[in-house]
Amino acid sequence: MGGKRGAERLGPAVAVAPGTRVDRFEVFFDLVFVFSFFIITRATAVNITGDSLLHGMLVLAVLWWCWVVHTVVAARVRLGVGFVPALMVVGMAALFCFALSLPQAFGDPVRWAIGPVVVAVSYLVLRAVHLLLYWHVAGERPGERRLLLKYSPELVMSTLLLLAAALIPPQIDDRGQADMVRDGLWVAVVLLQYGAGLVANTWGWVLTSAEHWTERYDLILIIALGESIISVGVGGNLLGEPVTWRGVTAAVLGIFFTAALWWTHFDVIAPAARIAQHAAQGRLRVAMARDAYAYSQLVMIGGIILFALGAEEIVRQVADDSINLAEPTHGPGVLLLFGGVICYLCGGMLFQLRTLGTLSWTRVGTVFVLAVAIPLATHLPALAALSLLTAICLGLVATRWWSWRTPAEPCTRRSSRRRPPTRSTRPTGGPAGTKKLPTRNPAEEPLPDVCGRSGRRCRQCRAPVDPLHISFT
Repeated sequence: MGGKRGAERLGPAVAVAPGTRVDRFEVFFDLVFVFSFFIITRATAVNITGDSLLHGMLVLAVLWWCWVVHTVVAARVRLGVGFVPALMVVGMAALFCFALSLPQAFGDPVRWAIGPVVVAVSYLVLRAVHLLLYWHVAGERPGERRLLLKYSPELVMSTLLLLAAALIPPQIDDRGQADMVRDGLWVAVVLLQYGAGLVANTWGWVLTSAEHWTERYDLILIIALGESIISVGVGGNLLGEPVTWRGVTAAVLGIFFTAALWWTHFDVIAPAARIAQHAAQGRLRVAMARDAYAYSQLVMIGGIILFALGAEEIVRQVADDSINLAEPTHGPGVLLLFGGVICYLCGGMLFQLRTLGTLSWTRVGTVFVLAVAIPLATHLPALAALSLLTAICLGLVATRWWSWRTPAEPCTRRSSRRRPPTRSTRPTGGPAGTKKLPTRNPAEEPLPDVCGRSGRRCRQCRAPVDPLHISFT
């Protein structure tokens, strides 16, 4: 009863309306996710091996699913209004504890027995906050609470699997077998989470504000790119060391290729995808939001973390005065750097294909060039390898910019269909009441047929593009 009076004193929850934008509290909440990305990068960078990369990607997948659930709740209720911020602070605390315990999630099961338990409990608290908040606002729509109950088994099962991953391995004497059981349980959690999103489909869900959804995911992608710059600066020993031309050069190159990666997505693709998300309605809008933003952007975030790890290794070698600049690079830095950029671009192509129905030949060619350049870059000095990657990324941006500057060939695909005629009149210049002549109305011109050009509509004939057509532009 007291809790109800407290909620009334703070104000009621407010539903998200069409056209709602991201508010300040949501950006404040995202800072904890930034810290989580940073923790994943730092914990993986301590000892980069195949196992540590697998563990980092598993943790990222679970964390990203928490983010997806968070955005689903934020698309239903305003997080910065009424009593909701007070409840979300509890979720922020749980997320912060989750991030702090991530480095111990895959440590020695005997030495770090408490860390995995904190991960599971923090995960449960965070998901429970989202569930309770959505349950509160779901009473406004008939049947929405029954729909919410269909997703509760995923929460219960994923929490039990994380608890099992924390409690079962310490009981196994064989360390190798214990690690295998723990990793298998984490893989089961990831498959359960993302499989539930596909099996449940989009029936019953409503995405009220496409603007809010797209802006939220654009912001988290920008934040992840910024976190990669921080990781390079911190992990590359650029802080607290004397400023040298080698360190400055490496830092500038890191900024250049990161900015180029930002440009490849946010210059054209992200704004066009936002328009496509606005144009889609009903279940089509929900399916596009799930496939493009919730799933495809996970591949992009994973690529960002990978190339941040690789850039950190390369920058450390460049900035270290004890290493000869002519010495070939060593370690997994080149593979992570180039592979992370390939992963980022492939995720961007999946995003573009799902939202716009198009692919860019410049991106396909860039991915091919990056893959071919990996064997060459492994034999180059660290500074030369970083310069090569930066040149390829800047070349992609320059090619895309030039292609959009080049006038498109006129489209000749026309149809004899005509729009319904509308009459528009204007005075002939005589006194009032004189005869008015009809003016030329563009609506009476032939209506373009479906066009095979790229984009949602042809820029020349304004015809809608066949949604099943995939064009390479």
